[in-house]
Amino acid sequence: MRQPAEIDEVEHDQSLQRASAAVRQVWNITPRVAVVLGSGLGGVADRIDVEAVLDFDELPGLATTTAPGHCGRLVCGRWAGVPVAAFQGRLHLYEGHQLSDAAAPARLAHALGAETLVVLSAAGGLHPRLRPGDVMLIEDHIDLMFAGPMAGRREETPRRRAWRRSPYDGKLGEIVATAARREGFDLARGVYVGVLGPNYETRAEYRMLRRIGGDAVGMSTVPEVVVAAEAGMRVLGLCAITNSGLPDAPQKTSAHDVLTVAEATEQRLGVLVRALVESLSGVNGHG
Repeated sequence: MRQPAEIDEVEHDQSLQRASAAVRQVWNITPRVAVVLGSGLGGVADRIDVEAVLDFDELPGLATTTAPGHCGRLVCGRWAGVPVAAFQGRLHLYEGHQLSDAAAPARLAHALGAETLVVLSAAGGLHPRLRPGDVMLIEDHIDLMFAGPMAGRREETPRRRAWRRSPYDGKLGEIVATAARREGFDLARGVYVGVLGPNYETRAEYRMLRRIGGDAVGMSTVPEVVVAAEAGMRVLGLCAITNSGLPDAPQKTSAHDVLTVAEATEQRLGVLVRALVESLSGVNGHG
């Protein structure tokens, strides 16, 4: 007799198959790269030569997103000649979704055949050198969303043991770091802390998160990364620093402020993602 967790997994797999079929009905191409775009960052997808668009509610397993700055669409097309699938928005635990829902874009990306996942998010800066408007390359994360058990239902494998050292691909990180230097802007590097939200942190929480090794804090990213790494995908994580989480210099933060600052980083993030995409096509250039 199946346990409830096994039944849920079967249902998710069936939804995933239906979602994949729905995408292939309108775009029967295998993406090389999938991109998940966080709060205020949906405009990065405007650089794609669009061939198909589906709303999340047209895709089984992807619910309608309610978070500000997330339009909830899957944009399919080509970027620098490379097939790309971009999720304009994501699903968050604080919206009432389950971990499996939050990870659904990564699962669908893998089912469509994407080998690389790029996750972009808005985050608060914990490191004193990070300022609103900076862009940070995620080198590792601290999971305070307890997303790890999603991948733990299956038996232990060498691949899982390997990605647990860090699910983020260092070679992809070097590609975007090189692009940032070429374009003349600083790219910070650090550790992302994933928390449940939806509230912003207290001064004491900022101190705690910094002391455990965090450089930036956000309410997303980790579920998608955990599932993508488990599936064997290469992962690149970038976050726009939208506010400073400094306990000795606290600042008021609103969703509007976060979206405004995130949107101001779109051009630089677009340059970095394009550099990654071009590296897969063998084309050198700027964007």
